[in-house]
Formats: sequence, C-alpha cells, structure tokens
Amino acid sequence: MTNIGPSVVPMSLPGGRSSRGVSLHVLSVLVENRAGVLARVAQLFSRRGYNIYSLAVAPTDDERFSRLTVVVDLESAPLEQITKQLHKLINVIKITEIDPVDAVEQELLLAVVAADVSSRGQILELVGIFGAKVLDVGLERLTLALADTPEKLDDFTELIKVFGLIEVQRSGRVALAKLNRGGGRGGISRGKAS
Repeated sequence: MTNIGPSVVPMSLPGGRSSRGVSLHVLSVLVENRAGVLARVAQLFSRRGYNIYSLAVAPTDDERFSRLTVVVDLESAPLEQITKQLHKLINVIKITEIDPVDAVEQELLLAVVAADVSSRGQILELVGIFGAKVLDVGLERLTLALADTPEKLDDFTELIKVFGLIEVQRSGRVALAKLNRGGGRGGISRGKAS
C-alpha cells in the first residue's frame, strides 16, 4: 500500500529517464517458467547492488516460459554488465534490450480516491478524459483503474491527488519493441537481442 501525499513526484518521463533524472532502460527477459527463477533474478540484482526501478512478470503464450520486464536504473550499473550477469543464470533463455523511445509501454494503476458528493462529478470527468475505469463505488470513495503509459499514469495521479488519494498501487511496466512499419517483413524494430 502506498499513500500519496503532496510530496509525490512523477515516476517517469519520456525517453527513458525518471523524474529524478536517473537513466532507465527496459529489459525483456525470457526465462523458463519454473519455481525459483524470479527469486534467482532478484537475488542477482540484490547481490550485485543493481537497482530495479520496475518489475513485472507473467507466463507467455507458451506455458514453458515467462517474460520478465525489468526497468533498470543505469546509475547503479552499466547495462552491459547487467545483461552479462543475467545471461549467467541457467534459466534465462533470451534477453532483449528495449530502448524506451522505441517501445510500446503500459502500466496498470489502481487508486482509491476520496469522492464526496461535491467532487465526484469532477473525478468522473477526469476518469472519462483519461479513459480510466471506476471499479468500485463507496459512499465517500471511488476505486479507479487506468492502464496506459507510465507518463499518463503520472499525469492522472497528479490530477486526482487534489481530491485526496487514499491508496495507490502500480503494476510496473510491461513493454514490447515497436513494430517495424517500413517495407520489410515486419516484426521488431531496434530491440537488441543479446
């Protein structure tokens, strides 16, 4: 549970930088879908002192594999060093470096916001503008959901917090490389497989 107050700053900015100016990069890591793999990856990051900015994991369409989307803080270690260490883990199948500029990114935000009778209309207007959804309604609160880019989630959070943000949960980014729109065969553009 994260309580958001007036000192909240946006988590991300376009171009792979955080609001603190930290350089971020997205790694898509295909791993065997086995117990303990995520723990080994997290242990590697912890042992080496690498900072994970965001982490999302789920099975792929092939149940033998899972995909980890890891947003890494490049201030903690060079990207090449991080990928070399990940490749040493036996359950890692493939690592794809995705430049945030060339990525399609999404993140899920769930938020409980204070919504008395006088403010509910304004909140619902913001929900409509951003394409969010109302998941639950109470007498004095609304639970909202928004799936969009990290930047849009930051903007939405900034606007709804004036009404009284009670609780916020974000899923972490998931990302894929943008599709090639050139005359080629399609597929992934600029994602570096290592």
